[in-house]
Amino acid sequence: MDALNSWTRSDHTADVNGRPTTHPVWRKGSGPGVVVIHEIPGITPSVAGFGQELVDAGYTVVMPSLFGTDGAAMTTVSTASAIRQVCVSKEFTKLRTGETTPVATWLRSLARELHADLGGPGVGALGMCFTGGFALAMMVDDSVAAPVLCQPSAPFAVSPRRARDLNLSPADLDVVKGRCAAGQQVLGVRYRKDPAVGKRFDTLTTELGDAFIRVDLEGKGHSTVTEHRSQRAVDAVLEFFGERLSTAG
Repeated sequence: MDALNSWTRSDHTADVNGRPTTHPVWRKGSGPGVVVIHEIPGITPSVAGFGQELVDAGYTVVMPSLFGTDGAAMTTVSTASAIRQVCVSKEFTKLRTGETTPVATWLRSLARELHADLGGPGVGALGMCFTGGFALAMMVDDSVAAPVLCQPSAPFAVSPRRARDLNLSPADLDVVKGRCAAGQQVLGVRYRKDPAVGKRFDTLTTELGDAFIRVDLEGKGHSTVTEHRSQRAVDAVLEFFGERLSTAG
């Protein structure tokens, strides 16, 4: 928990599949808002460290805790525990294609609340690994002005169809495409040889065209802004947020 000692904890409640659902939220900083959604196994020191980089760059960062133990390090045990938690939860899609993850409605509510609090053109949303595509699902709400997908890995790429899927329903994909046609952009960051991402970046390029800004890092790493942090990736994220959120407030 030491990694979160300087952060303020609260709770956010919103609908998921017709039921009020509450998750902890950690907040820090000032300036335009950014929602950082942690990877498996949870809000690790590396995730909190990346959040701190955004705070230092002049952003208000909120980190929802969707699973795992807040502040715990990434280990084999913590990762296995988080995967078990994710697999039994009805808040997340794991293998289904053409479906938006249910927790997206909760995340959109969080983004709307942050936008209402801070004003400006909207907030940033960054997902990573299992939650990478969640930022794209959040873009369905107008409050999200800068979605970033770091190594999106759901649904699990265990078949060619799943490896291409964007974790979005057709209706939500139409909304995303409409926003992109109106000038919105989406940033994606991955290691070029990361098998967990599958062919999703190709799908995003096909569906969104020039509105999808892709950063393909060389190598076989996975966690682009945390465990296998790339300065190029972090710089791309900061530049994207700076361009899309700079007039907030």
